Amino acid sequence: MIKRLVIFIARLVSGSGIRWQGCEPVPRQRVYFANHTSNLDSLVVWAALPPPLREVTRPVAARDYWKSNGIRRYLACRVFNAVLIERKKPTSCDNPLADMIEAMGRTHSLIIFPEGGRQPGCELAPFKGGLFHLAKDRPDVELVPVLIENLNRILPKGEFLPVPVMGSVTFGTPIRLEAGETKCTFLERAQAAVKNLSHL
Repeated sequence: MIKRLVIFIARLVSGSGIRWQGCEPVPRQRVYFANHTSNLDSLVVWAALPPPLREVTRPVAARDYWKSNGIRRYLACRVFNAVLIERKKPTSCDNPLADMIEAMGRTHSLIIFPEGGRQPGCELAPFKGGLFHLAKDRPDVELVPVLIENLNRILPKGEFLPVPVMGSVTFGTPIRLEAGETKCTFLERAQAAVKNLSHL
């Protein structure tokens, strides 16, 4: 019941239009990688998926933020089934990449934000290396670029009340790590795959 309410509110607040360009919403293990401008991003991408995909897709989120109070903790753990990772002081025993690989197993997909943090404007920040290592460790998994538009205007950084603005979520053509491709080249190509969805 709570999950349905959260999904309804996410779609109502953001007014998100959902587009699949270059791939279909099929039951396939994937990593959805998106730009990051708002606290609503994880929720909106997750809610945009059809129910069968949503049930096996886990947003990756910062542990310090989502465990900071009881409501956030409940939503992350009981509603989204999020993978909560250490983003400030990762160690060999508390390794975000290892946590993501373990969380995926052979069934689950992930939603990640390779910029590493929310960005104030429309320009994407350089992607961090986590996406590259996921692609290298799990070459069997599809990497789907996702562009989120206007959510930074719906719930800007530092604000608590959403503003009703039409947003959209666009899922693009999956990419893979090519043989011999360097980390830098791959991350630039992945960033471009997200950015280019704005022209579709």
